[in-house]
Amino acid sequence: MSTDLATRIRRLIRASRPIPVSDYMATCLFDPQGGYYATHEPFGAEGDFVTAPEISQMFGEIVGAWLVHAWRSLGRPAPFLLAEMGPGRGTLMRDILRTARIDPAFMEAARLHLIETSPRLRAIQRETLGPHAAHCEWHDDLASLPHAPLFLVANELFDAVPVRQIVKTDGTWRERLVGLDDAEGFAFVAGAPLADLSILPDGADTARDGAIFEFAPAREAIAARIGAQLKDHGGTALIVDYGHTRSGFADTLQALRAHRYVPVFETPGRADITSHVDFQAIADAAKMAGAHDMPVMTQGDFLLSLGLAERAGALGRDKDESTQAAIRTAATRLAGTGEGEMGSLFKVLCLTGEPATLPPFG
Repeated sequence: MSTDLATRIRRLIRASRPIPVSDYMATCLFDPQGGYYATHEPFGAEGDFVTAPEISQMFGEIVGAWLVHAWRSLGRPAPFLLAEMGPGRGTLMRDILRTARIDPAFMEAARLHLIETSPRLRAIQRETLGPHAAHCEWHDDLASLPHAPLFLVANELFDAVPVRQIVKTDGTWRERLVGLDDAEGFAFVAGAPLADLSILPDGADTARDGAIFEFAPAREAIAARIGAQLKDHGGTALIVDYGHTRSGFADTLQALRAHRYVPVFETPGRADITSHVDFQAIADAAKMAGAHDMPVMTQGDFLLSLGLAERAGALGRDKDESTQAAIRTAATRLAGTGEGEMGSLFKVLCLTGEPATLPPFG
């Protein structure tokens, strides 16, 4: 815990006071000099975690086919924004574009936009997208998107948006803060009583001491901005992440380094810090802004309903046994419900500008 970033965080705490969990998380992830995303390559076998598009092309192919179907179902708007928020290395968008060639009209109407703040990742995305990069526009945030129908994908974006934690201590809900212990190590401490109890979910009165509620206003602001764009201009958004469908009480703050979980205070800036997404909260924020939501699905149900098993079979046809086994393993990791598999932990939320029913959500 002797990194430069850790030293600077300690100095900040000593000079002022303990800081909110959200500030600690934001500094560890996004500090320009020592933050995780500024200094690390997080993706892939050599990084700290593997996302669904990196596991198999099947994920992006199914999302791409779904987007084409959604575009047709919502009136074939032209032109429209084909956008991804938090596109990582660009793998998902590359697979979406390759699949979307099944409908030349879709490709002709699409205007490609990526929301990415990291110059380093933008350069990797340009390389991944190849000739498509020449027709792509990059943005720092959603606010600069053009006014047009939006078809947006956000995969494993919201989990990395900083979260506040509220802890019940001696019968009182208080902000959970990061301070220093007697040995100058980072430690959780309880702050001032929560001023606005209305943010707490049902059951707060009867929750036991030590219960934790995670509240992410920055996530809700992003969801509201997406909802407003959909309301004003139409389209749909597909949000995929790990999390829970209903607001509740749990401490889901976690850190991942080299594909293993580590303490959240270990080597700040050198591990990915995330928390589980409250899908009820982001859906409510989008609806408050005027969008419409469909029932949240598990990633496994979403992929299997749209033909993951069939696609895996087609990819493996006439391949050697080793290749077929690798394809089966990838499909199981994407849709399975066992340990280390994504099928039930990951959820899929679909938002639209106008009331609509898009399979497989209804």
